[in-house]
Amino acid sequence: MVETVVSTKISNFQFPISKQAKPQKLSEIKSIKQDRLKTGIGEFDRVLGGGIVPGSVVLVAGEPGIGKSTLLLQLAAKIGGLYVTGEESLQQIKIRAERLGVKNKDLLFLAETNVDAIIEQLKIDPPAGGWKLIIIDSIQAFYTSELTGTTGSVGQVKECSGRILRIAKNRGIPVFLIGHVTKAGVIAGPKVLEHMVDTVLNIEGERFGAARLLRATKNRFGATDEVGVFEMGDKGMVAVDNPSKLFLANRVVKVPGSVVVATMEGTRPVLVEIQALVVPTQLVIPRRIGQGIDYNRLQLITAVLTKRLNLPLASFDVYVNVVGGLRIEEPAADLGVALAIYCSFKNIAVASKTIIFGELGLLGEIREVSQSVTRNKEARRLGFTTIISPEKFSSINQVIRSFPQ
Repeated sequence: MVETVVSTKISNFQFPISKQAKPQKLSEIKSIKQDRLKTGIGEFDRVLGGGIVPGSVVLVAGEPGIGKSTLLLQLAAKIGGLYVTGEESLQQIKIRAERLGVKNKDLLFLAETNVDAIIEQLKIDPPAGGWKLIIIDSIQAFYTSELTGTTGSVGQVKECSGRILRIAKNRGIPVFLIGHVTKAGVIAGPKVLEHMVDTVLNIEGERFGAARLLRATKNRFGATDEVGVFEMGDKGMVAVDNPSKLFLANRVVKVPGSVVVATMEGTRPVLVEIQALVVPTQLVIPRRIGQGIDYNRLQLITAVLTKRLNLPLASFDVYVNVVGGLRIEEPAADLGVALAIYCSFKNIAVASKTIIFGELGLLGEIREVSQSVTRNKEARRLGFTTIISPEKFSSINQVIRSFPQ
């Protein structure tokens, strides 16, 4: 329980209201064509829907150390603008900028936590041509003196975000807000913060791994099913044009329990390795541990294997891992997970050039999945010759009969 002081002061920092405002028909509203600002980072542009929309406010969230500040500092180095840091000194951010090779002369830095002082700075001292971009790192570190709550409280986060949003909309300045996440993995602060901004981006991945996924969970100017893939290195985040090669880079072939599945991340097919390990258990209730897949989905798949293939999995622990830190949400990976578990139990190695995808039903049937043609093309392009999919097999029993016993 955290005590929060709620201020009764009413802020006068509002949008100007026109006295002649009146309802208009859609045909009467004048459309303004705004060209998107290209970031110079292809994967970033893909997730945003083709670039940055002028006046948009983007919230970027992720776990500590995942690369939020690094990615946005690289973005600022490409475009220029103002980078406002509330957690680092200017000397500290210079060390990081030199490590990343930032050399843009149009990029300015400001160490300040008072949002009112930042807004005044934006008004009185804009560069020639105006501000191209503003980055706030991080929104939970800022405050306004008009509220009595502590920094990071619900009221402070909401009011500071609202003030930044207003000046962004009024002046057409794109703003990126870096946000913290809680232990539960959700964005810290009031939920209304996500409703206020135009776009919410999440950076996912294993903190000590190389792969990073930039996923849009909300986007008013583009699709929410696009994913950008990056690789974290000494020089920052590097965009990955071919994610399948990244996730299959260190794959060990001809080992029981290892299969390759074709999954869709947005409109892009990605091939990823799924590993399974089935070992005898010493527990009354066997373990079911899945890394990168939904736990309930894993329970469902093991139940189908027990019923339809007569596997005595009640006496075995089952461990499943999606290699590379990717998390698979779609049911098209069901068949791959099931075959990885089966092959580990039977000690059978799947051929190295085999790709698998399909949804597994409770009756053991293999159900159709979307964008099968796209998955097949990606598999063929990367040299996979055997495809186990709903187009060729109607049930998991039929697939198992094709395996060497």
